[in-house]
Amino acid sequence: MRRHRFAAALSAAAIAVAAPAAAQEPQQPTIDSVEVRGNRRITTETILNSASLPVRAPISYRDLQRAIRTLHESQQFDDVRILRRVGDAGEEILVIEVVERPLVERVSVRGVEKVSERSVRDRVSLVNGRPLDRVALELGRLAIDSLYEAAGYYLATIRPQLLYNDDSTRVRVIYDIEEGRRVAVAAVVIEGNQAFSDEQVVGAMRTRPEGFWWFRRGEYSDERVREDLEQRLPEFYGSRGYIDFRVLRDTLLVDETTGKGTLVVEVDEGRPHRVRSVRVEGNRYFNTEQVLTLNPFNRGPRTGLLCVVRDCGAPQVNWFDQVAWENATNRLRTEYANQGYIYAQVQPVVERLELTSDADTPTVDLIWRIQEGRPAIINRVDIVGNTHTHERVIREAIFILPGDVFAQDRVIRSYQAISNLGFFQQPLPFPDTRPANDEGDIDLIFRVEERNTGNVNFGASMGQGTGVGGFLGLDEPNLFGQGKRGRVQWQFGRNINDFEISYSDPVLFDTRVSGTINLHNTRIRYTIADLGRITTRGGSVQFGFPMPRSRYSRLFVSYALEVEKYSGGAAQINTGIQCRDCLRSSIGASFVRDTRIDLPFPTAGSYHSLGTTLNGGVLGGSASFRRFDLEGRWYAPAGSLGGGTAPGGGIRLVLGLSVRSGFVFGNPGPFFRQLFAMGGTQFGIPLRGYDEFSITPQGYNPNASISGVQRSAFGRSYFAATAEFGARFSQQLYAAVFFDAGNTWSTPAAYSPTRLFRGAGIGVSLVTPLGPLGLDYAYGFDRTDQLGRPAPGWKLHFKIGNFF
Repeated sequence: MRRHRFAAALSAAAIAVAAPAAAQEPQQPTIDSVEVRGNRRITTETILNSASLPVRAPISYRDLQRAIRTLHESQQFDDVRILRRVGDAGEEILVIEVVERPLVERVSVRGVEKVSERSVRDRVSLVNGRPLDRVALELGRLAIDSLYEAAGYYLATIRPQLLYNDDSTRVRVIYDIEEGRRVAVAAVVIEGNQAFSDEQVVGAMRTRPEGFWWFRRGEYSDERVREDLEQRLPEFYGSRGYIDFRVLRDTLLVDETTGKGTLVVEVDEGRPHRVRSVRVEGNRYFNTEQVLTLNPFNRGPRTGLLCVVRDCGAPQVNWFDQVAWENATNRLRTEYANQGYIYAQVQPVVERLELTSDADTPTVDLIWRIQEGRPAIINRVDIVGNTHTHERVIREAIFILPGDVFAQDRVIRSYQAISNLGFFQQPLPFPDTRPANDEGDIDLIFRVEERNTGNVNFGASMGQGTGVGGFLGLDEPNLFGQGKRGRVQWQFGRNINDFEISYSDPVLFDTRVSGTINLHNTRIRYTIADLGRITTRGGSVQFGFPMPRSRYSRLFVSYALEVEKYSGGAAQINTGIQCRDCLRSSIGASFVRDTRIDLPFPTAGSYHSLGTTLNGGVLGGSASFRRFDLEGRWYAPAGSLGGGTAPGGGIRLVLGLSVRSGFVFGNPGPFFRQLFAMGGTQFGIPLRGYDEFSITPQGYNPNASISGVQRSAFGRSYFAATAEFGARFSQQLYAAVFFDAGNTWSTPAAYSPTRLFRGAGIGVSLVTPLGPLGLDYAYGFDRTDQLGRPAPGWKLHFKIGNFF
């Protein structure tokens, strides 16, 4: 009878059903002992302690619920049940039956090819050596599936596989992945558009349908679609006055059998807004007229040839352009920052005007509300991180000093000048600022990280014309950490023996005067066109003087003394020379202005050089003549790939243009190398796509590479130009597509750059520890054969071991 009462009470407690007919609560049963079954890894004592069921004391359904919940929360069990049995002596026994979770032995993924395996593993939260959590197992599957959907693989299937050991205490988890093909966008449908066609709207997006050409693959990407919907489409409509534009919804409809998808985008265009007026409030440093010069909506009447097809004299409608308004605001902030007002707040306000009728055009008033504050003064300029380079060298490159008003453009120019030194890791961190006092002054901090600048280079060299040889050199551009440069270079081989030593000091005797001294002993036998052997011994000294009020311009004066000896083809070119050891004594002067940045492969700035050299005359020597050289190079940034907003980061795209000319007056005598030869890349003026010496004052010489070179191949004037579009990957790697044009003339009076030889191609430049390397593959448009018939073609040019 007692067992029946206990069972009835325990059952009633387990299902939490009260007996409504009783006037008092049912009596809670008691148990005599607790048993544990099914455990192998977890000890019985641990389970009993976690359950904490009372023995020989009344027990309720709440005690049972608490015990089951506690054991489940330990994450050691897949299942927990509490049963009752009667012992042999009639005692009441509770039995806790558990199913233990196996320990995770290893988690792996299988079948990953289209995405990063590491990114897939990062989506899995299971930990080796911990009990298997089936919820985490499923969450991992869902996370991997979301990763593939974001990458456009909507047809991917992920199946977790569990491989147990013999006693099922350990398990290996394998996520089997069938990636399938990436969803290809077959069509993009725009709904709700009226002002612009589907083609115009889709043209503003990066997500486009697949097409015939290989680059129109139409691959779907969640990230790209999000960028289109949140940035590109609002910018497209905002730049045309539709400031109320909204994306209502987007849906991707995928055909699971073909893997093709249709992207449906529903939009609400709103109405275009016209600009009525632009006002400025709160400005004091800049007057209103100065600020309004940045107004992008200040459009006057149409004039010029446009009047032929459109009405003249009528002002254009100033449709509001959100992108132009934001860009103008950023330029205004920059103007204030350049004048030291780094705390200035420029708030662009767009005020919508009320419409009197639905037929009216929506109109806005634009306001720049400015709080200028006070200009920030530079309190200190600190340099951090230089362990080898003297601080003076870095400070010489800084354009802003303590006590100056903060100017953002001068800070950027200082950053670029320090980077140009080439002594530090690239890209440099952008300068930091920190408050200096309560008055708004700031400290400016430039952070650098030293890199190895000096190098010993040795190995093989090969030049078109000088043959195969070896080279051994030492180059240190930051000698003693003081920015001085020392260089020793020796090239040797059957056709070349060139020894050169030079030393440069940018601050001679701690002044702003620079100095360079050079000594060389060179013997070169040019195999191209059998130019012969030339032996040169001599040296030069040069001094550079800064120009007043300019950090970029210098005036250089130099003196050079050389002795040259000719044999073989070189002697034949100089038929009738009267000197055995020909002496050249010359004095030179040149003006150089250099504003380039990101050297050695510039991405912006310009370089201008105008120089003259007087040879012989009162200076003595074997010949008397004058030489003039002019050169200009211009570089403009064309964008970047990657790198974020950090200066100098990513791949920098650049447009470049260079123009060179030279003239020789008088008789250079035996010094034919002071004249101008064109073609190739090794000797004289480069013109890629053509052989060395093939561009002559008499025209193109198709036999230049196999016949002897005559003195008539050298001109006394020349013109050369190069236009290029390049990609600067780093300070060591640069690639470009280029177009070359040039010609030589027999006298300066014959100079007339209207007939130029043209070449175009691709090139790669690489700076290696063993020296610079240049490789160009160019097409010569104006090449001819021996009969004068057009014979354009490709030519490979390379140099190694010498600077290109």
